[in-house]
Amino acid sequence: MTELWGLGDLALAMPFLRTATQHAKVTLLAKPQAAALLQHFAPEVELVPLVAPWTAFRGKYRLHRWPWRTLRQTIRTLRHHPYTHAISARPDPREHAFLKLTGAEKLVGFPHAGSQFLVNEKILPPLDPHRAACWQYLAGYFGWTMAPAQNHARPGRQIVIHTGAAQAVRRWPLERYTKIADQLRQKGWTVTIIDEDHGDLDALIKTLSSADRFIGNDSGPGHIAALLGVPTFTIFGSQLSENFAPQHPQSTWVDGAPCPYKPCSDYCRFPVPHCLHNITATDVWSRLQAWLRTG
Repeated sequence: MTELWGLGDLALAMPFLRTATQHAKVTLLAKPQAAALLQHFAPEVELVPLVAPWTAFRGKYRLHRWPWRTLRQTIRTLRHHPYTHAISARPDPREHAFLKLTGAEKLVGFPHAGSQFLVNEKILPPLDPHRAACWQYLAGYFGWTMAPAQNHARPGRQIVIHTGAAQAVRRWPLERYTKIADQLRQKGWTVTIIDEDHGDLDALIKTLSSADRFIGNDSGPGHIAALLGVPTFTIFGSQLSENFAPQHPQSTWVDGAPCPYKPCSDYCRFPVPHCLHNITATDVWSRLQAWLRTG
């Protein structure tokens, strides 16, 4: 199976991966950063690392700069395995074309833009727009039941705030996070702030595991926190919460301010992302207080 995009996408795929390992031997084609997540959440899964050029934020269609040798080697590696199924949760013809070259007997996924000629086990896309719904549909196709999201009691007062995101248009201003942290400490919460340069994924998972609450941007760490059973509070900007809210029963969020171009997939047309910067610390604090009172 494949999940070639970001850290949050990988975290949303983990429940399916863990379920799949109960029924089959599973190989995941994903970016190298998946190794730390697999070690913690799905150690039975084999990783074939690949940074797919079409997932780059800039210059993804400069074909002369694609790593063609790496792509060919990855295909050769995958063809050495007698896979019965190749699984894609994205309606992405580029991904479908790549998987077709692996020689798997059946390609299972959501065809799009001509890839119905590549996908020989076609699934209609779910009505629910959330990314997690695609994995749930795939589990249903195989007759598997995925375990519900973790919801452990967390009576402590440890809050982790992660201020980073892969794209700048998803980063709420740092000084507003600092103001929120000061207000939380005044209320008796112990606050740990992780800045955007924090790059040790193993250390991040360890820190999030000890948290009772998580606050952050629309980014991967929030999805990892939810996967660990930690209630999350997300500050959305250019993306829509109905598509990407962390999967935890106590997750909540502040939606970004209105913009005619949302969702813009982070390609903001303005010098600054007004959808995110127009959310004030007062807006967030009023929502946070109600969330903190939940069990």
